[in-house]
Amino acid sequence: MPLIVPWKDIPADTLNNLIEEFVTRDGTDYGDHEIATSTKVEQVRQQLKQGDAFVVFDEVTESVSVMGKEQAGEAINS
Repeated sequence: MPLIVPWKDIPADTLNNLIEEFVTRDGTDYGDHEIATSTKVEQVRQQLKQGDAFVVFDEVTESVSVMGKEQAGEAINS
């Protein structure tokens, strides 16, 4: 069962690496205009702070990922 991990409990460097991996993944294109990775990272960091995104640990796959509020809710409730 997936678990939400409080982002504040994750060491800063680890959280930054996790967010960078998330924003540079295939399928995370932001449209017609190129946006710097650092800007994308800051946008996701703000989403975490506002509760619009979550860090989720999946016990089955032993993986950690950043998910939007809706996606995290679906993962937790499935």
